[in-house]
Amino acid sequence: MTDQQHTQFERGTDGPKVIVVGVDGSQSSFRAAAYAGGLARRQKALLAVVYVQPVMAAGASLGVPTVATTGEIAEELVREIRTAIERVKDVWDVRWEFHTFHGDPYNGLVTAAEELTADAVVVGASESAGHRIVGSVTVVP
Repeated sequence: MTDQQHTQFERGTDGPKVIVVGVDGSQSSFRAAAYAGGLARRQKALLAVVYVQPVMAAGASLGVPTVATTGEIAEELVREIRTAIERVKDVWDVRWEFHTFHGDPYNGLVTAAEELTADAVVVGASESAGHRIVGSVTVVP
């Protein structure tokens, strides 16, 4: 950039516009959602709450109704989020949407971030001891 080319700061257009947060019903994911919600409120960004429904082909072959079960989880998450927002709506003015994607958590969140044109992605720490060894969404190989 030369001295002749100056970029002008545009007031009100900096900062994230869409913040994606992954939730799975764990306490860690709800803490991440609260953090992302606060960030979205301060930045006046859209909070996109994402649940990634796992695809369990092995469970389906054993007769386990995995799609219905994970669909129920998504519905319960929406109820919990609405209840939490209803409690603080007078002081916590944030725009939010709930989205469900299918697949493994990492690729589901990548797809969500791409499709929703996210500026930031927030996830909670894994609560599984095994994930600390073999990895999780927060530890990408």
